[in-house]
Amino acid sequence: MKIVIQRVKRASVSIDTELYNQIQQGLLLLVGVAPDDSQEDVEYAARKIANMRIFSDDEDKMNLSIKDVKGEILSISQFTLYADTKKGNRPAFTGAAQPDLASQLYDDFNELLGREIAVKTGVFAADMQVELVNDGPVTIVLDTKNR
Repeated sequence: MKIVIQRVKRASVSIDTELYNQIQQGLLLLVGVAPDDSQEDVEYAARKIANMRIFSDDEDKMNLSIKDVKGEILSISQFTLYADTKKGNRPAFTGAAQPDLASQLYDDFNELLGREIAVKTGVFAADMQVELVNDGPVTIVLDTKNR
């Protein structure tokens, strides 16, 4: 799995110009699934994100997790994280998992995270418009194959 983690003041997702979900302080996650991802990747990513200390404490040091600040998560499926741009000008997406596997692991990931943190989502495979106010900005890429 590849996950782009963005610390946000607020974020929202709309579908067909209608607001679908929104959060205030927390994390916007763009979640991509590869064909060889498994439940182990889901568990690793959820554990890592829930405990990642990327929120500022009273001394303005990144020492607090999303759980510590009682933040929310907006999780968006993002197969384009597996774009192959080596040849030509049109990216190939053959590195992304097939929709049935990707949807299942994405749902499992959100369910596992949701046990500890408020998680809102977009709609898998929908054409979505995502808005955010990045806080910091803090943007981190987590790759479960690079532990």
